[in-house]
Amino acid sequence: MFDLTATPLPADEAAAQLKALLAGEDDPLANAANFVAFLALQLPDINWVGLYRRAGDELVLGPFQGRPACVRIPLGRGVCGTAVARAESQRVADVDAFPGHIACDAASRAELVVPLWHDGEVVGVVDVDSPRRDRFSDADQALVETLAAAYLDSSAPL
Repeated sequence: MFDLTATPLPADEAAAQLKALLAGEDDPLANAANFVAFLALQLPDINWVGLYRRAGDELVLGPFQGRPACVRIPLGRGVCGTAVARAESQRVADVDAFPGHIACDAASRAELVVPLWHDGEVVGVVDVDSPRRDRFSDADQALVETLAAAYLDSSAPL
């Protein structure tokens, strides 16, 4: 059993709860939706969190929490496309200062994007936005990376 709260948990405890939430379910869409909802509870002061899956040379919108979003993002463009092209997390303190930022929600001021790895390839990203500049810390990045790994350990990617 797991306990979903609005209070952020330590990364190891959050990962254990996420794995319990996803245990026994083999539908990738259901697991992706629950992963995003769970992640939204772990990060206060955010206005958007969701998944993009890689489809050829672009990213396609998956489950999310927040305002409607950009549906397709070319690889190498914006923070999400850059995370895939560089195959590394991107933590942006001020999206207005990021060259080529794609503004899906005008309220977003900071962004954290973590690549999703499966079989040695980046298959998508976790994207988290905040209306507050410089919102994301090293600890936030580590938490999202830990939860992304727990999600992929528990489920086929979307």
